Formats: sequence, structure tokens, C-alpha cells
Amino acid sequence: MRKISDTVHSDVLIIGGGSSGMCAAIAARKKARSCGFADKDFQVTILERNRRPGVKIGISGGGKCNITHDGTVDELLGKGFFRKSEQRFLRHALYAFSNKDLLELLARQGLRTVVRYDDRVFPGSECADDVLKVFERELERSLIQVLTGERVTYAESRDGVFRIMTETREFSADMLVVATGGVSYPQTGTRGDGLKIAHSFGHKVTKPLPALAPIYLDNAPSRMLVGVSLRDVALKVKADGNSVARTGDLLITHKGLSGPACLSLSREVAEMQVEAGESRVMIDFFPNCSAETLGKKLREHAFAKGGQLIRRFLQLQTTIPSSFVPLIMQQSGIDQDEKWGNLTKKARRSLELVLQNFAFGLVKAIPLEAGEVSAGGVVLKEVNPKTMESKKCRNLFLCGELLDYTGEIGGFNLQAAFSTGWLAGWSVR
Repeated sequence: MRKISDTVHSDVLIIGGGSSGMCAAIAARKKARSCGFADKDFQVTILERNRRPGVKIGISGGGKCNITHDGTVDELLGKGFFRKSEQRFLRHALYAFSNKDLLELLARQGLRTVVRYDDRVFPGSECADDVLKVFERELERSLIQVLTGERVTYAESRDGVFRIMTETREFSADMLVVATGGVSYPQTGTRGDGLKIAHSFGHKVTKPLPALAPIYLDNAPSRMLVGVSLRDVALKVKADGNSVARTGDLLITHKGLSGPACLSLSREVAEMQVEAGESRVMIDFFPNCSAETLGKKLREHAFAKGGQLIRRFLQLQTTIPSSFVPLIMQQSGIDQDEKWGNLTKKARRSLELVLQNFAFGLVKAIPLEAGEVSAGGVVLKEVNPKTMESKKCRNLFLCGELLDYTGEIGGFNLQAAFSTGWLAGWSVR
């Protein structure tokens, strides 16, 4: 085995060339220059296991790349991160490198961006590769050494110097940034290597769980429902007396559910599966109505439209696709040709209950490999939120999806990766 003196040495070594790793490298160079270091005297190196850095950026948003979300930092924290502990932890990073800073960086390289009606920000070209090319040019301008095809297998700190082994050679560094991502989309190289490295330095790692993922059901939906979209409904999941819910759009797939409401809720459902086991999935077609309000609405309608077929009323509701109407009637125990005037009080109450608790099946799985991101990771309280430096090991910095936070769908996770990476790189000494 070679000695430290024979290794390739860097002042800052970054493991992982994704969104957080690239930002960390660019920020480290900028910080070094601001401190008067000549580029030749301050080496910044990225070790990336893939053939090209930023692979996950290239496939994000279905190849269109939802770069970030529009709004103030406080708005991003409130809309994108529902857990207070995550909001507190990410606040410093998002202020250090905000969505405005990110868009200015892209604009300097000539990339036009657009803000959609829902405040999600995309490249004007709708091509994720254009975003990645900007970062590649920034790495080149910053004279960052990017070594691809280098999977790190071991890392340690000895006498204040980090020693890093890949499958082919050995490196050393004064400062180490781990930015390997989580475990979602393993085909992009995010296979938990960084979690093992963080654990080897004494960090506690929360078991990774899927997030922003589809939900598979025990019994696959019937073919007549596959591809059907539901607008502005509430997805409810209940297990062992606990329940979680999210309002938004749903998409019925050949294995279960997808769409914004499902993706947003998947992290909580995955946690529920671990804690309680069997989880029941329900759909609320009237999420903005209380049970009392809906009951009053149906009573008044039955009085005014006694000759109308109940199925006709259901077909006219904007939140109920026509393919669901016979299933709602069946679950309610109401004949398909029943009219409002003939409906018993008991049957009407049954319909009320089904409209807000339509049983759609049992959760079979939330596939970790299909999640846009993964929950879990390095416990946040063991990382300094003002610098991203480890509280366990001096000059070790941790950033990106490796950390135990998860944002909502809408560009929040990419922004958090860019921001935590930038703060880690800017904080190197």
C-alpha cells in the first residue's frame, strides 16, 4: 500500500459530482480566490463515480429539470419543507445561496429560465442537459479537477489529513466534502456510498426510506382506471389508528398511484408502513368540504332534484372521473339506476361516507428505487447548519441528499442540494 506522501493530494476533495458536489467545488474555488489563493496553489478535486458529473440533473423533471421554486427563502421553506427541524436546518444554506443566486449563476452563462403558473422554475429550453452544461462550464472556469469513474471505497482521517481510497488509486486532502446523494435512482450512482462513509466517521444515519415515490397497491387497479387523472382530490392513508393525507392531483397507474399528491405523501406512508404495517388507501373527492357540509349539500340536492339519477349527479362533479362513478355507487351499496327521490337516509349517508373515504386498496410497497429522492440519511443535529461541517470530525463537510431532509415536489430538493453544497464549499478554511 502506498504512503500518504505518494498519493494525489488536494486542498479540498469532494466525493460526488452531483448538484451539491458541483456547487461545493465552485464555491470552494470562489472562497479560495477571495482569500488571495492562486488557483495553482489551491487544488479542488471532485471524485465522481459516473462517466459524467451531474447525471441526476440530466434526468430530473422527466428531462426538463425543475431547477428551483420561485419566491422568497421563507416561502420556499414554508412550501417545500413541512418539518420544522428541516426548515431550521436549511435556513442558513438557502440564505447563503438562494434561488435568486442560482438563477443569476445560470443567467451569467446565458441560460434563460421560466417561472410556471405554479412557481416552478425550468430552463426556457425545457432541456435538463442545458442546466448541466452550465455547471460543467462553471467547473471548467473554476479550474476544478473533475475525475470521473472514481468510486470511493474507503475514507479516514489520520493526523488531520483525510485519506481516501477509490477502486483504482489513493487520494489525500486537507478538507473533505461528502456529496454523494442518497439512495434513490441507483442507476445514477446514488447507492448509499456516502452514508457508509459518514457512518465510518461516527455519524448516526437514519435508515433511508422512499420519498416523492409512487405507491404500489396489493391489488393493481382495473384496466379501465389506468391512466385516469383525478384533480384536486385528497389522498388519505390510514393504519393502526393513524392517518396522513395530502390534497392535489392523482394519477392511476398499472401498479397503483402516482401524481403530485401521491409523491408528496409517499414519505409519510413509507414511515407508516415501517411502524404500523398494513395501510389502507382512500380518496376524498370533496376535500374542501366537511362531512357536515357535504351531507347538507346532498340532502338539499335530493330534495331539489328527486327525479335525477344519482350517477348523473356524480358524473357532473369535476373531481370525479366518469370511470369512478360505478365504483362509487357499488361501494355505497346503491343501484346504478337509483334516483335521488328514492334514496333512503341510510343509503345517502353511505354515499356521503364513500365520497370522502373511497376505498382504493392496501399499500403493497413504496419503491425506494423509483423515488425522486430518498428520506433518511445523516442526522441533522450532527451537522453545523451554518457551515455544513460535521460535528464529529473537523474539516469534514456533508451536504445534499445525503442529509436527513426531504423537500416537496416542485424544485425544492434540487435547490436544497445546490444551497447546502454551496455553503459547504464556501465554509472550507
